[in-house]
Amino acid sequence: MGRWLLAGLVVVSGLGLVAELVGDPALCEQLSLSGEHNLPTWYASSLLLGCAIAAAAIARAPTAWKKHWWAVAIGFGYVSLDETAELHEHLGGHLYTGGIFYFDWVIWAAVAVAVLAAVFYPWLRGLPPRLRRRLVLAAVIYVGGALVMELPLGWWTDHHGDDNLGYALIDWLEETLELAGASIALAVLVQHRRAT
Repeated sequence: MGRWLLAGLVVVSGLGLVAELVGDPALCEQLSLSGEHNLPTWYASSLLLGCAIAAAAIARAPTAWKKHWWAVAIGFGYVSLDETAELHEHLGGHLYTGGIFYFDWVIWAAVAVAVLAAVFYPWLRGLPPRLRRRLVLAAVIYVGGALVMELPLGWWTDHHGDDNLGYALIDWLEETLELAGASIALAVLVQHRRAT
C-alpha cells in the first residue's frame, strides 16, 4: 500500500507543480494544489477519510485506548470534511494581523494543536514504539505543512499578494507536505489494523 500512496503523492504533487509552472489558468483550476474543488482537493480529502476509516476500524477491534482511537477517527473525519468544505477559512480575519500571521486562523489552530497534543500524549505514550514514531512523523509532516508553512505563505501574501508564482510555489510545498503526512498516516494505520 505504501508504494501506491507514494505513487499517488508523486503524481498529484507533480501535476500540481507542472500546472503552476506552466501557468495556464484552466490547467491550474483542475490540478493546482492551491486550488479548491479539484483533483488534488479530492485526493487529499480521500486520504484523510481513509485515515478516519482505518482509525475507526482500529477502535472497533479489541484494543486499549478505544475512546482515543474513536477520537482520532472523528478528528480525521473532520479534517477530511474541512479539506473539501474549507471550514477553517472562516476562523480567520478576526484579528487583523499581518506578516507571518496574515492568515490569523493559524493562531487558533496552534492553540488547538497544543491542547490536542497534551490530551493525546498519554495515548501516544501507550502505543508500541514503532507505531508511535511513525504516527508522530506523519503528524509532524502534516502539521508542518498545514500550519507551519502558513507562516511564510502569510508573509509572502502580505508583501507580494497571492496571484504570483512565489505564492503558488510556497502553497504547493505546503499542500505537498499535507499529502505526504496524510499518506504516511494512512499507511501506518492500515498496517496497524492488519496487525491487530
